Amino acid sequence: MRFPTVVIALTVLAMTSPAWAASPAPQAVEIPLGTATLRAQLFRPEGNGPFPVVIALHGCGGLGGRSEPVQSRYRDWADELLKDGKAVLFPDSYGSRELGPQCRVKERRITARRERVGDILAARQWLMQQGWVARDRISLMGWANGASALLWAVRPQLLLRHAEPDFRSAVAFYPDCRLSSGLGWSTRVPTLVLIGAKDDVSSPPACRQMVEGAHGRSALTRIVVYPSAYHDFDRPNLPLHAIGPNTDAADPEKGHLGTDAEARADSQRRVAEWLAR
Repeated sequence: MRFPTVVIALTVLAMTSPAWAASPAPQAVEIPLGTATLRAQLFRPEGNGPFPVVIALHGCGGLGGRSEPVQSRYRDWADELLKDGKAVLFPDSYGSRELGPQCRVKERRITARRERVGDILAARQWLMQQGWVARDRISLMGWANGASALLWAVRPQLLLRHAEPDFRSAVAFYPDCRLSSGLGWSTRVPTLVLIGAKDDVSSPPACRQMVEGAHGRSALTRIVVYPSAYHDFDRPNLPLHAIGPNTDAADPEKGHLGTDAEARADSQRRVAEWLAR
């Protein structure tokens, strides 16, 4: 007589559990990085492939949480990409070097323009050696500090000689564009920049300047500025709040963070279309 009650309880649990809870567990992989090892987490569709792959680059808070190798915010995007038949590789730039969050570190040992670009190139080289990878469809996607690393990795100055095909495309969520815009940034890879107009952690005006300056001398580049969105607008279920002095070390030093449902939904659509090019 209790069986229907159990069924109902399980159904309610399935409906109320977060979507990522049912997603497949990532596979831990080790990638050669000079004399060291770059640890990464791989989400891969079922089957033998070949699959398009997205190299996904975490922000300054790091890849994993206290009890999970990949934070739910990144697993959420992995689920979206898996639905489209793409594999997702998350290099762990900080954990591989036994470092915690770097958001509030004054002098970072791991910089976006050097070490993290090296991680991107090592991840790409490893993928090119895997039989299940569609080697002409490896793209980049990054958030905040990871997006800034992406901007350095796609510059024409870093043309990957003897390593064709190049990255297929790139998507940068709210990067810090201030340095890149001042250096006359351009890209050899179709690059989409997504940022909120109210982002007071990164700099929307600098990103606009960077992209506008690249027009006419660069691969296809586009920017979308969401009028009401703040930093982390694509992160699920994050109430808008100001960053306080004693908040999580994985948060930036100041500014506001929070989900913008409209911008989040639009970004999911745009990312799918951009990566399908």
